[in-house]
Amino acid sequence: MEISLLTLLYIIASVTFIIGLKMLSHPESARKGNLVAATGMTLAILGTIFLYRDDAGNHLHNYAWIFGGIAIGGVIGTLAAKKVKMTAMPEMVSLFNGMGGACAALISLVEFGHLSKIAGGFTMYPPLSGVENNFVQNVPTGELLIILLGLIIGSISFAGSMIAWGKLNGRIKDFSFNGQHIFNIVLLLVIVGLAAYVIGWFPESRNILFYAVFALALLYGVFFVLPIGGADMPVVISLLNSFTGVAAACGGFLYSNKVMLTGGILVGAAGTLLTILMCKAMNRSLANVLIGSFGGGAKTSAGATNKEAGAYKEISLADAAVVMAYANKVMIVPGYGLAVAQAQHACHELEKLLNERGVEVKYAIHPVAGRMPGHMNVLLAEADVNYEKLEEMEQANEAFPSTDVVLILGANDVVNPAAKSDPSSPIYGMPILDVENAKTVIVNKRSMKPGYAGIENDLFFRPKTSMLFGDAKKVLQDLIGEIKNI
Repeated sequence: MEISLLTLLYIIASVTFIIGLKMLSHPESARKGNLVAATGMTLAILGTIFLYRDDAGNHLHNYAWIFGGIAIGGVIGTLAAKKVKMTAMPEMVSLFNGMGGACAALISLVEFGHLSKIAGGFTMYPPLSGVENNFVQNVPTGELLIILLGLIIGSISFAGSMIAWGKLNGRIKDFSFNGQHIFNIVLLLVIVGLAAYVIGWFPESRNILFYAVFALALLYGVFFVLPIGGADMPVVISLLNSFTGVAAACGGFLYSNKVMLTGGILVGAAGTLLTILMCKAMNRSLANVLIGSFGGGAKTSAGATNKEAGAYKEISLADAAVVMAYANKVMIVPGYGLAVAQAQHACHELEKLLNERGVEVKYAIHPVAGRMPGHMNVLLAEADVNYEKLEEMEQANEAFPSTDVVLILGANDVVNPAAKSDPSSPIYGMPILDVENAKTVIVNKRSMKPGYAGIENDLFFRPKTSMLFGDAKKVLQDLIGEIKNI
């Protein structure tokens, strides 16, 4: 009866995951979708704790450790979620990805030790006499395969996510060396080869080789993410998220836990699809991402553009207010500068003020604007911006020729014409927002320093473009004041 009830709870939890994921696809239902999925996860956890029985019919018994761990993790997670700023959300996502990968790797480490004990004794090297035959006879190849897959993918996800977290918050800088692409490929091949050797031939040194695979996977995770530059970080974060889901699914296979399997597959599939879409948005190949072979050279290859492009011109707040107040159609392009300044509420207030004056206002959202997929959507939703006003890149590009004013708030790479015109640019081939097709372009930045990716933008030096320097929130508040006085 209890097993049947546990199975029913797992089915309910799996359904809530799917419903929650579907609801997350729209801002109006996203908050409820998160609660629905969280409720399903709570049911699955409590059901496992109180209803699970092992083969001998025994319940879990170490409740103090289980609930102690849940309490500590719950308090840390709640405090972290309450304190984190919206601008730091990509860092937190990386941290969560890393923790998921670490859990999957730990499961593999524990289960491998368990298998070794079952085989007759847990040794590093050499094995006890007779253990080898026992290991071959008692350890299913499929189970060992799943353990190694979870170990490799989880370790890469953990190490890569930690490096991504450090790079996003500025603690770790881009690093690469000559031949690193080849080094990464060779390292990956060695990991796969060692894992295949351990699975297929059950060598006497399997224990030490198992831990060698673990160490090399951690090393690959580090060298995989270290050279990747800022503009490409959203793709990497999405890929690491899919890794974590696949690693969790391996744990579900290992324990025959259907809800863990379902959750892992959903996260892995969603992350993979998002990664593919992001690669298309960046005009990158998934193979390039896997060997960490793009982005890092951005800062070195960009450069002389501004020196060759000539001078830029500034626009005053009063003039910008007049231009926008008397426009028929304004398109706002939010970027990381908006997020850093926490200017989403001021931006929405400006939009409402312009609407009252009869100006049509829309938002152009590039798929990789900010530091992670959906970053701008979340920020604008927080300010209650109507989702119908958000235009995806293709829609926005069709609308720019009929747009009177484009107001860019801290975006750089996603509006850089070099992606279309300069084959030497690191972002060449990346689809961008064609803001230069609008009649007037106003760019709000703190200074003329290149953005996070370190790439100069000749858009800032074009005749239609005017620079409006300052903190995005302060500039928007001042613009609102100026427009009210017109």
